[in-house]
Amino acid sequence: MLSLLPERIDRILLLGAHCDDIAIGAGGSLIELCRAHPGVTVSALVLTGGGSLREEEERAALAAFCPGAQLEVAVLDLPDGRVPTRWERAKLAIEELRTLGEPDIIFAPSPHDAHQDHRTLAKLVPTVFRDHLTLGYEILKWESDLAQPTVYLPLAEPVLREKVAKLHEHYGSQRDRSWFDAETFGGLARIRGVQCHARYAEAFHASKLVLGVAPLTGVDHPVD
Repeated sequence: MLSLLPERIDRILLLGAHCDDIAIGAGGSLIELCRAHPGVTVSALVLTGGGSLREEEERAALAAFCPGAQLEVAVLDLPDGRVPTRWERAKLAIEELRTLGEPDIIFAPSPHDAHQDHRTLAKLVPTVFRDHLTLGYEILKWESDLAQPTVYLPLAEPVLREKVAKLHEHYGSQRDRSWFDAETFGGLARIRGVQCHARYAEAFHASKLVLGVAPLTGVDHPVD
């Protein structure tokens, strides 16, 4: 397995249909990336939950999951479960993000996600960000829609514990849900860790990656 380590990350874009989607799918990765790249700019757009307790939870949570980052958060008030019927407003919001700069990494829902809100957002992303590295995160839920991922970010055990603790600390409105517990988050992370020779990991789906080859210096190349 080949590991690719980005030398520099200046801007990260986070996209979620609901408050807590981003933290559940990529919370550990955000902690790792923000600590590895102090001062990184993180822009987040969430389509639903605006003006409610959920927005308050989301803002506090993303601040905790993005330590040391320059964080910008926008939470819209599209109706939960009806994002496909608000397609135009969702796309306009994503297009506004496009004017803010070039993200080095985009975290967004996976295109095969069975939830209609997640899937709609995932389909919108490449219509606006055509030439960017987009990683589709996983959200374990009742629908059996998990697919084999293609990209892994290993997590140290303390980071996984920190992720789970922050999820429970900041998303109090979700604690009574049957799937919102440490076993769910840790179990999936353990499986993904096994698949990339790590203890724990978060995994993502990438539709396209372009590899660049740096020019070699001090090497004599044969002449035809």
